[in-house]
Amino acid sequence: MSTFTKIKAIKDTLSNSELKLAKFVLSSSNAVRDLSSQELANVVGVSQSSVVKFAQKLGYKGYPAFKLGVIDALNSTTTEGNLHGKITLNDSFKQVSEKLLSSKVAVLTETKNLNEEAAFHQAVDLLKSAKRILICGLGGSALVGKDFSYKLQKLGMLAIEEPDMHAQLAFAATLSENDVVFAISESGSTREIVNVVKQAKQNNCKVITVTRYGATPVSDLADIKLYSVAEEESARLSSIMARTAQEFIIDILFIAITQSSRQGRLLLEKTNSVVSDFRQSS
Repeated sequence: MSTFTKIKAIKDTLSNSELKLAKFVLSSSNAVRDLSSQELANVVGVSQSSVVKFAQKLGYKGYPAFKLGVIDALNSTTTEGNLHGKITLNDSFKQVSEKLLSSKVAVLTETKNLNEEAAFHQAVDLLKSAKRILICGLGGSALVGKDFSYKLQKLGMLAIEEPDMHAQLAFAATLSENDVVFAISESGSTREIVNVVKQAKQNNCKVITVTRYGATPVSDLADIKLYSVAEEESARLSSIMARTAQEFIIDILFIAITQSSRQGRLLLEKTNSVVSDFRQSS
């Protein structure tokens, strides 16, 4: 996972000192390769311990590993321009469509880069082996969860998405070690989702989460962590971008499950055929 991707994903959770470091690394990354931790601290105006803590917050053991990560990220950085930006009231239709398209492409790319392939494989295995799957989310995340439940049901899987949070909590109380909770929360701190996940964990139920990158109250309880990105450049687009990233995650999982399950493919063909026959007879 790119160092730059990690930094952008956790920018909103950083302290003032860490935010100064993040902005410098993203804007002057070439300079980092030639600076020691003390030199970087002096340039940015923070303590050396802040530099080390910043590196560790990104998952590196120390500054040398962080600097290697920056160098690797520089070597793999593409030359694509950053075309997306905030949509304003005065934008033309062409400007709105171009900004929206480029924003979605950027969010999808960042989401892909944030996730490890192994985590997807583990999530697929867990979902396939589950007796029951409770999918929970609030607001826009609930819409994504409902879509995922429909997809899994077409594969013959018992997946339930209940929009009422009291019902979700009550259902979670009936789960066991043979079941799975799939929790979707862009912030990773939605109180209602935290409560559902805690209840499930009390019953030894496995948990898969889709949240922002980094430590959050929801993902901290997960057995398998998947990450989505909603870029902050345009607050007016935030919910659109969040759903775009979350839908990307569930579509990858759905396709992977379909590829690995012959029975699932047969049931999918059957459900598609039944719906098609109904439409033709209407």
